[in-house]
Amino acid sequence: MGQLDNKVAIITGGASGIGERMVDLFAQEGAIVIAADINEEALARASKKQNVHGMKLNVASDEDWAALAKEVNDRFGKIDILVNNAGISSEKPFQEIDAQDWQKMLSINGFGPFAGMKHVTPYMAEQKQGSIVNISSYTALIGQGFNHYSASKGAVRALSKAAAAAFGRQGIRVNALFPGIIETPMTQALSTSKDLVDRLIQMTPLQRLGQPDDIAKAALFLASDASSYITGSELVIDGGYSAQ
Repeated sequence: MGQLDNKVAIITGGASGIGERMVDLFAQEGAIVIAADINEEALARASKKQNVHGMKLNVASDEDWAALAKEVNDRFGKIDILVNNAGISSEKPFQEIDAQDWQKMLSINGFGPFAGMKHVTPYMAEQKQGSIVNISSYTALIGQGFNHYSASKGAVRALSKAAAAAFGRQGIRVNALFPGIIETPMTQALSTSKDLVDRLIQMTPLQRLGQPDDIAKAALFLASDASSYITGSELVIDGGYSAQ
């Protein structure tokens, strides 16, 4: 038996990187997985996998979220799990960040998880159970990154705590993961500088960068019934970087 047998899960940003690994792992553990993403070509590839259904979603769109949640519930009869993983990053210096940059980052990284919870929780409440896993970042916990990315991930942290308190009495659990630097397409720019990568590894107690599997396994635990008494928690997965 799998840890997610008979569960229906929505994973945003599910067509690449950490999201893709989550999709594969959740499907292997018995879930019907909706890989929600804006990249149609990647979604087509995802839909070829067993127990995986690719659906287009712009996480910054309230209308898209309303339509997706209804379609999933109508088609599969329920929504058990939501993983708000989709996001963007930026290395732009703070002196160059303008209002448009800020609004784009917060609309995807901040409003996206909020809208997901807004539209999925009513269906979870009907069945009096559900698990939501929000992907924040270690930059929301330490003094690193004076920029719009850190601000957006700080928003995810605050929203996760508030949602755990708001929806707990309806049987809905909400937890957050705080990844460090994970080797994904989003962080491929790091690989152009071996010196930078080496410094990051030297600064990390576990002496390596994270892998998508590190995050996917933690998300699986929080999504599954193994964590049935855990809500409002913050799990940091950064090799010990932020513990120093």
